[in-house]
Amino acid sequence: MSGQDGRRAMTMRSSSALSARITIVALCLALLLLGGVGLSVGSAGWQSPWAVPTSAGLGQIMWEIRAPRTLGAMLVGALLGLGGAVAQGLFRNPLAEPYLLGSSSGAALGMALMLSFGMPDALVATTGGRMSLTGAAFIGAVGGVSLSLMLARGAAHTMRLLLGGVVVGVVLGALTQLLMVWSASAWRIMQAFMLGHTALLGWQACGLMAAVLCLTLPVAMALARVLDALSLGEDAARTLGIPLGLTRAVLVAVLALSTGAAVAQAGLVAFVGLVAPHLVRARAGARHGILLFLSTLMGAVLLVAADILSRLVLAPQELPVGVLTAVLGGTYLLWLLHRRRT
Repeated sequence: MSGQDGRRAMTMRSSSALSARITIVALCLALLLLGGVGLSVGSAGWQSPWAVPTSAGLGQIMWEIRAPRTLGAMLVGALLGLGGAVAQGLFRNPLAEPYLLGSSSGAALGMALMLSFGMPDALVATTGGRMSLTGAAFIGAVGGVSLSLMLARGAAHTMRLLLGGVVVGVVLGALTQLLMVWSASAWRIMQAFMLGHTALLGWQACGLMAAVLCLTLPVAMALARVLDALSLGEDAARTLGIPLGLTRAVLVAVLALSTGAAVAQAGLVAFVGLVAPHLVRARAGARHGILLFLSTLMGAVLLVAADILSRLVLAPQELPVGVLTAVLGGTYLLWLLHRRRT
């Protein structure tokens, strides 16, 4: 490489790094702004946070309902954004999403089993009942991914793992539908889960999701160079001495934990994990370390914005946030497809 080419490459890398830093700052500012808006928007419309000192009831509503809901939406979006970036890097497919390995269908089946056989209807609305349901959903999500790994005989072969996830998703989804038809009470509750929701997020849920994010994000970023190598092909990764079976298994574990925690708390929120990496990929370039972090921030921004819109669109009623993300995410992907064709 000539000196001029080297200087050009260094200039491009510094420009990309500057662009990534600017994007990080912009996303953090957007989170702060949306956090303030989330505290101010309720079923009665806009209520200024500055009115809290003069209204004890408003202060309690903001602290016990709006604050954990807004923070929880950020954490759910962050976990889905991280899972989407890991999935797309792991499978080298820009259309990969966090639910690809059966985590969503496993979570739905775990909740359906709990509702149909393990929980009386009177306990569903209680705090203990909600904790049991989220626990069952999390165990089901991790179990779905584990079953995909068993069918694929480990994580060494990408195509086999992908096919295993598809098979597990179809079979577990069919079992969930069967249980929902068999139990009318399970159908009513599962409908909210399938549409995605943030209304019931509390401080305990925020703490659990924050702990999972603090565990999975550093591990994913530590394996960012593995994802960089995989983007060049499996043969190139092997020549670099990367143990593909072990590193893929760790990445699948990150994907399972992040997606399972998000789905267990908020249900099946569509398109956030798929769209978030696309929105920041141009800023991150080919480096997965930056892409993982930016996707996490973008996922948080997307879902908290969708959560605020879901309170406003049909106020005083609320639109399920998963419906809104599906409409907006699908519209964005259609626009992206149209732009690439033209």
